[in-house]
Amino acid sequence: MTSFDQRVIGAAKLDVRIYEEVETDTTAMPQAMGVVALSSVAAGIGAIGQEGNLGLLGGLLAALLGWALWSGLTYFIGTRILPTPQTHADWGELLRTTGFAAAPGILRILGIVPGLTGIVFFVTAVWMLAAFVVAVRQALDYTSTGRAVGVCLIGWLVNGVILGFASLLVR
Repeated sequence: MTSFDQRVIGAAKLDVRIYEEVETDTTAMPQAMGVVALSSVAAGIGAIGQEGNLGLLGGLLAALLGWALWSGLTYFIGTRILPTPQTHADWGELLRTTGFAAAPGILRILGIVPGLTGIVFFVTAVWMLAAFVVAVRQALDYTSTGRAVGVCLIGWLVNGVILGFASLLVR
């Protein structure tokens, strides 16, 4: 079995073998949650100049909730609305793979460097989206990256609408 740090690096490199490994490793859920937490803390630290210290805890909780929600939506869309004949997955498999897809977000800590916040957050967001697509393709046993992109985009849009409404209620 690959070590945690090797999994994180492999996930960031979009290594399909790592995503397959965490998909089948039912004990990897705490690791996946750890990657999401590390990525969220890194984002909080990277945004301290813009958000202040209070953004750290709120950002961590929002990231964990957002990950679970987006993964759940993606699971539903990918297995119930747009499955292929070979699609076979459970929510745990998708949570584990998509949790590791947050690995590039750990680099958001570099956003603390004045003048780099915007570019760091943009680059890591695109990178994390690419990792999410790989994670979904592997977890849902898709042979087409295009199908995985479609499922991810639909889930992302629905997730955005839900979180947008939720943020209006909290204010």
